[in-house]
Amino acid sequence: MPLTKAWSRKSSVYVFVSMLFGIVFLSHQIGSFTGVWLGGYLFDATGSYDLVWIGSIALGVIAAILNLPIDERPVVRVEARPA
Repeated sequence: MPLTKAWSRKSSVYVFVSMLFGIVFLSHQIGSFTGVWLGGYLFDATGSYDLVWIGSIALGVIAAILNLPIDERPVVRVEARPA
């Protein structure tokens, strides 16, 4: 979670860091529960973990493709000049 927390802090306004980290943490927990539950369900239904492995690999490839266009260069912020 430290990398996720650092990303949350880096990519948002400092006022909303706690709320953003809470949302990120909640989504991780929901994803973890869903993955474990679905893995058990598929094992019970098929008697093998093959579908779970294939699904995990597919999700990993999709996640990698979705992260390719992310530009990690710092944003240049222009300061407002008084009128």
